[in-house]
Amino acid sequence: MKTLNIGILAHVDAGKTSLTERLLFAAGAITHLGSVDRGDTQTDSLELERRRGITIRSAVVSFMTGDTRVTLIDTPGHSDFIAEVERALRVLDGAVLVVSAVEGVQAQTRVLMRTLRRLAIPTLVFVNKIDRTGARDQLGDIRAKLTPRAFALRATSPDELAELLADGDDTFLAAYVEDRADAAACRAELARQVARGELYPVLSGSAITGTGVADLVTAMAELLPAAERTGDGPLDATVFKIERGRTGEKIAYARLHSGSLAPRQRIACYRGGTEFTGRVSAVEVAGDDIALAGDVARVRGLREVRIGDRLGSPGTARDNVFAPPSLETVVRPVRPEQAAALFTALTRLSEEDPLIDVRRRGHDVSVRLYGEVQKEVLRSMLAEGTGIDVTFERTRPLYVEKPAGRGQAVEGMDPEQRLYFFATVGLRVEPGSGVTLGLSVELGSLPLAFHKAIEETVHATLEQGLYGWEVLDCAVTLTHTAYFSPLSAAGDFRKMTPLVLMAALKEAGTRVYEPVHRFELEIPADAVSAALLKLADLRAVPGKPVAGATAWTLRGTIPAEHVHQFEQALPALSQGEGVFQSEFQEYRPCPGPPPSRPRTGDNPLDRKEYLAQVARR
Repeated sequence: MKTLNIGILAHVDAGKTSLTERLLFAAGAITHLGSVDRGDTQTDSLELERRRGITIRSAVVSFMTGDTRVTLIDTPGHSDFIAEVERALRVLDGAVLVVSAVEGVQAQTRVLMRTLRRLAIPTLVFVNKIDRTGARDQLGDIRAKLTPRAFALRATSPDELAELLADGDDTFLAAYVEDRADAAACRAELARQVARGELYPVLSGSAITGTGVADLVTAMAELLPAAERTGDGPLDATVFKIERGRTGEKIAYARLHSGSLAPRQRIACYRGGTEFTGRVSAVEVAGDDIALAGDVARVRGLREVRIGDRLGSPGTARDNVFAPPSLETVVRPVRPEQAAALFTALTRLSEEDPLIDVRRRGHDVSVRLYGEVQKEVLRSMLAEGTGIDVTFERTRPLYVEKPAGRGQAVEGMDPEQRLYFFATVGLRVEPGSGVTLGLSVELGSLPLAFHKAIEETVHATLEQGLYGWEVLDCAVTLTHTAYFSPLSAAGDFRKMTPLVLMAALKEAGTRVYEPVHRFELEIPADAVSAALLKLADLRAVPGKPVAGATAWTLRGTIPAEHVHQFEQALPALSQGEGVFQSEFQEYRPCPGPPPSRPRTGDNPLDRKEYLAQVARR
């Protein structure tokens, strides 16, 4: 048997969930066709998903076609939940990108297609809602806005297809010129080019009526690269989703790349450079209790597992597909006595969505966000799941700090101090790329455990810079070390390092940077001037407007803190016809006085206070 793991992706309201439901119904996997409007689809399980008719959490369902088991991952379409899409992309064999025949290619569709092309994920494009009033042929827009290598699979003649394939492969071009490219050769070459992410078949239909869905299933089976289901090789799997069972136990969704996974199996788990072990209590794979390579399995029993963990093999580190959240807010319980319960509940939710990054900040709890819709989701999930009603502070951008120059400091054991550490640490900081720790001392000058303590503490300390924001692009160099055997311990270096690092950073100075989004705005011609004025008020930098067939397009950049403000103003500016999409692009120096954030925990910037805090512990 073969397996094929496919992601269903689209801009919000293009019909992803309805298409998933229709595919399951057509394959006989379900006997009742659910509806997004009625809130009874297979994949929208959260109450808020059913109420609002949007997908918030990725859902995993399967059906059989021939000898291939197709696993569908229905992903969110709203940009606030792009982290869910990222996790799904890491485990896919292919994708179906859904485009509405009425609304056409929208801004989020472009973001998704750029990512699919960059990752070379084999993709079929399905133009949905052809039964709706206002539906039109979208092939021209798909070629212009998504990829010039798109073609209508059912409307392209054999000769046109052969020429298209010849444009993409020199070997096939030679066969075509020599008249050796028969129908079978064309079909095989088509599958090869689609599998390499070089050609994009376009199909049309309606998820509501079922028109064109059979053709889509056939195209999935014939053109997307299925894998043989085998247990060969050592276990190697990626965890891409976490949910909770009825009794609160963790259920991990894992894609197996090789090997097998069975109940009562003890396995190694890897998270970055950390290894830990766990014992699997149950495995579920479409009715089977043993998972093989190619499967997406529900795994129970791994209490410490998190999204992104590797099972059985450390694998290789991957960069994020999409940028992390650039906004944050403070969450408070309506009833103050529920503060501890709120932090526990948010911590559990962060296991299902790690990028919300729950942190205590003094008496407050902060979470990171992609946008305002996530506030409603968190409020609903907390109220319905734990009975905790919450309020949110105004969303603010997540600024960062970067070193402005070079600074260095050295601290050694000082017997004159009431509290001193059996350690000597010297550090130099300067601008760099990422956060790195280099050495200008011999590696063997310290025991490895002491060196590791310094390295870990450097990264932890730089989570709060001179103004309280995370420090990025900082090259740290270890310049002095000494220890005093047998008195020194790793804890001495953990306590000494923050004092030295922050003294060096203070000498270097830091500059605060703000997150900036790139945006794309489609707006009627008569609203362009008003939109430009509003963008100027919000410190946006738009490019030159480009005229289109039905609207004008504006592209540019805008500070993250003003994105929501523009989104709120847009309906009035454009009589409800404007379409705005943004995503993080970069950090830029923040104008005016640098904003600051209150520090939490020990404060190594104040030597006296820091030593007192350490002494109290």
